[in-house]
Amino acid sequence: MHFKTLVALTVVVACPSLALASPSCTKEPKAKWMPEAAMKAKIDAQGYKVKTFQVTGNCYEIYGKDKDGKRAEVYFNPVSGEIAEAGIGD
Repeated sequence: MHFKTLVALTVVVACPSLALASPSCTKEPKAKWMPEAAMKAKIDAQGYKVKTFQVTGNCYEIYGKDKDGKRAEVYFNPVSGEIAEAGIGD
């Protein structure tokens, strides 16, 4: 295997997040964002069981389960609370 190929494969394997970018959820400043506690309550009301809640870029992001018990990675607009992008698995 050529050195350049090996380096390229190493970068792809070691840094899979380079391939995926988080969505752009808002352009509003953080001062206009919904407080985290209010956002968590809204997410709970939608039936999500949150394992991890975090700020990613200009989004609120969760990892957990949806109301059907499927794995969920969901990005929310922190101003409106609307879902910007969702990945639901098994």
